[in-house]
Amino acid sequence: MSSTELAWTKSSYSGSSGDNCVEVATGHDAVHVRDSKDTPRGHLTISPAAWTAFTALATDAHV
Repeated sequence: MSSTELAWTKSSYSGSSGDNCVEVATGHDAVHVRDSKDTPRGHLTISPAAWTAFTALATDAHV
């Protein structure tokens, strides 16, 4: 799936100053992740289960 076909959403933790921004899009049983400052570089595609596990670990580490 092309990056232009996806509806990208910027992380709610991303600041407005343009630092450390991640964008996520879902589609066709996959989660796509990219650096919002370098969108032409491409994106990482992972399974929804892997994304859920990652966000759970990140949430636990943040608390």
